[in-house]
Amino acid sequence: MMLLEAPFDPIRRQMNSVLLTIDLTKRVADEAIERKDCVVVAYHPIIFKGLKSLTLADSQQQSLLRLALEGISVYSPHTAVDAASGGLADWLADIVTGHLPSPEPATHTANQEKTEEPIPEENEASANSEGKAHLDQPAGEKKRPQRPRMSMQRTYSKPTYPSHKPVDASKTDLEPSCVDHTRSVISPVEGVEGFEGAGMGRLITFSEPQPLTHLVERIAHGVGSPKGFPLAIPQGKQVEDIQIRTVGVSAGSGHSILKGVEADLLFTGELSHHEALAATEKGQCVITLFHSNSERGYLSSVLREKLTNVLKEEWERLRKEVADAEELTPEWEDAVKDEDVLVECSQQDRDPFGVVILQSSKQEGKPLS
Repeated sequence: MMLLEAPFDPIRRQMNSVLLTIDLTKRVADEAIERKDCVVVAYHPIIFKGLKSLTLADSQQQSLLRLALEGISVYSPHTAVDAASGGLADWLADIVTGHLPSPEPATHTANQEKTEEPIPEENEASANSEGKAHLDQPAGEKKRPQRPRMSMQRTYSKPTYPSHKPVDASKTDLEPSCVDHTRSVISPVEGVEGFEGAGMGRLITFSEPQPLTHLVERIAHGVGSPKGFPLAIPQGKQVEDIQIRTVGVSAGSGHSILKGVEADLLFTGELSHHEALAATEKGQCVITLFHSNSERGYLSSVLREKLTNVLKEEWERLRKEVADAEELTPEWEDAVKDEDVLVECSQQDRDPFGVVILQSSKQEGKPLS
């Protein structure tokens, strides 16, 4: 869907380039303006409902107005990419059914039986110190005030995000879609000729059950090696013991597609607390990546190359068509001479959520079981 069509001005011509992004934020708009792109393809539509006005008071409308001023159009495919055969849902399915070098590495959770020497609480350590000082103190002397104890400093990493780099067979050790399985569309598109394999979500059935630990490794490699992502399993079970025969896949917010799907594992961008809890109570496992992290890798791994090929053919056809016209202004002649077409992924686009890792402290909490 074309959200914003900027008028073409040959005197102030933009580059023959397209910027791919999941979300059109102010940082992404700045990037497109600096690069002088002619189109931003934003997977998520920045306009979700009818508008009575466009003003600079709204941050998202501000981005659209700035892009229009610079002659940059905005296109949002969203559910068309979700549902297409070979689209986003199939890309996620290819990752789940991929294969890492044999033998596939096991994913180990923390050893629950291993204990560490407890670090004394600040008040406990202070009390011990004061008690020792009192015993060492000569009789009759007043107790000297103790220097305040500094609490143990804990260092947190900066928020981390999945890599922007393309994820394909030539750049990672994950070989996509090579584990034997069958695949079906959860909510198929019906009655549209030529789109028989299209629809929302995918249901994967493996010929042989797969260890959940292997699927965790495949997903981590396939979506850009994030530092971590949420995993929910039924209470009383161990991650290492779980075998997965069927997987329900849906990008973004998956509940509307995955509700009612009988699968051992639900793999999506996000589920609410109650949706995930209901799934684990039924004996299902859940992997979520944060909403847009289930979508972003598709841009660099698949869409960039496909769109580049299509645009090169279309631009060549258009150049010949315009060149055959009787008279061209100097500005149009200059535009037609430009043979280059470039499609790039935004370096500013990211999910709002990153993973912050606690460092330089003992492990707290307990492993998943």
